[in-house]
Amino acid sequence: MKPCRECQHEVSEQATACPQCGAPYPAREKWDGWGFEYKSKDTFLGIPLLHISFKFSPNGVPVPAKGVFAIGQFACGIFTLSQFGVGIISISQFTVAAYALAQLAVAYSLVAQLGIYIHGGHGQLVISLSELLAMF
Repeated sequence: MKPCRECQHEVSEQATACPQCGAPYPAREKWDGWGFEYKSKDTFLGIPLLHISFKFSPNGVPVPAKGVFAIGQFACGIFTLSQFGVGIISISQFTVAAYALAQLAVAYSLVAQLGIYIHGGHGQLVISLSELLAMF
C-alpha cells in the first residue's frame, strides 16, 4: 500500500484509480497521461528526428507528434504519417502540406480523394486553387 499522490489516501500499488479522489494510477509518484509515445534523443534543428505519439495528456488532450518524422493521430513535421497532419510531405487522412497523399488535403501538389492544390493534383474531387478562386 502507498499513499495517493493527490489526496494521500492509502491505495494499492496496482490501483488504476484512487477510490477517494479518483486520481488515475494514484500510487505512482508522477503520471503524465496514457498511451504510447516515443521521442528520439537525436535532433535536427532542435526537433526530434522521430516522434511517435498515440498518447493523451492527463487532462485527456491528445499529444501531437512533432519531429522530422512525425507519426501519430496528430502530427507536425517534415514527413508526417497521421490522421491529421501538417508537414512538407504528408500521408494523412486530413492534411495541409507541400506534397500530400490524403483523403482530404490542401497542398502544393497532391493525390487525394478531396483536395485543393496549387501546382498539381490527382484524385476524385481535386481542384486547383486558381480554378476555385475563378468560381467566385
